[in-house]
Amino acid sequence: MSILVFLEHHDDELQKGALAVLSKAAQLGDPDVAGVVIGAGVRALAGEAGKFGAAKVFVADDESLGAPLPQQRVDVIASIVRDHGYDTVLFAASVLAADVAAGLAARLDAGLNWDLVDLAQQDGALVGKRPALGDTVFVDVGWTGEPRLALFRSGTFDPAATGGTAELVDASVQLEEHSQAAKMIEQAHAESEGPDLAEADVIVAGGRGLGGPENFTLVEELAKALGGAVGATRAVVDAGWYPYSTQIGQTGKSVAPKLYIACGISGAIQHKVGMQGSGTIVAINKDPNAPIFEFCDLGVVGDLHAIVPKLTELVRERRG
Repeated sequence: MSILVFLEHHDDELQKGALAVLSKAAQLGDPDVAGVVIGAGVRALAGEAGKFGAAKVFVADDESLGAPLPQQRVDVIASIVRDHGYDTVLFAASVLAADVAAGLAARLDAGLNWDLVDLAQQDGALVGKRPALGDTVFVDVGWTGEPRLALFRSGTFDPAATGGTAELVDASVQLEEHSQAAKMIEQAHAESEGPDLAEADVIVAGGRGLGGPENFTLVEELAKALGGAVGATRAVVDAGWYPYSTQIGQTGKSVAPKLYIACGISGAIQHKVGMQGSGTIVAINKDPNAPIFEFCDLGVVGDLHAIVPKLTELVRERRG
């Protein structure tokens, strides 16, 4: 088994999810796990991957790769897989990674399993695990040929820095004509004062129980006091109370912070799917029969409009 991991980066940092998948790959028994970093001015980033288990990192550093476009990355990874014989390519879930994984599967006529939450060797075969039926069961999935491609659900693993250094290898940058047809004119960035939702250790999320969009300031203030990010339910997003980029759940983002505080969220299965991997779940809701109380670690029954401001005040006092 030879594993290659796509190491996505933004704002001069390797993404936490990609490093987590790299750490998992290093635990599967391949002593020569490799990563690939693609972009412009990314050589310094590539060296960081050695700390998380990469024995080798392919570096495609070229001005033509500066924009995060998927087809150009497909060209580079396909070339590495063919030239070096990698039989497994792993991705951490993101919009870009999903595009790259799908394009690579088509290019290499390879099988792609997505939304995986685990990967292991069983009787000499690589077997993935993914949720099904609304995350009520887990099923084993495999591949009928090579290379095997896998896309992991966000927050599935934690990056584990074990030290070490990686050999840096320059990757060939030979782009297909059709891969150069698309040009990025502008890249928008969501305005946010807190950490990225997928990377945050603390998330404070709001639901319809807040009563209206003006009350999201309660969630924002608590998140700010805790140094966390703000999330929202689908109902809130659909109502136009908060941006779609903050939606957590089956049709939004999957997160796994160390602490998840749900304010006015009933805990429907669609939302549970996106946050059930959190380390500690705290629920604040005035309805004692809300489904979220069935799976949270700490439940507070009461008026969030009184509880959340008091909690924010206590956090600020404790943190000085």
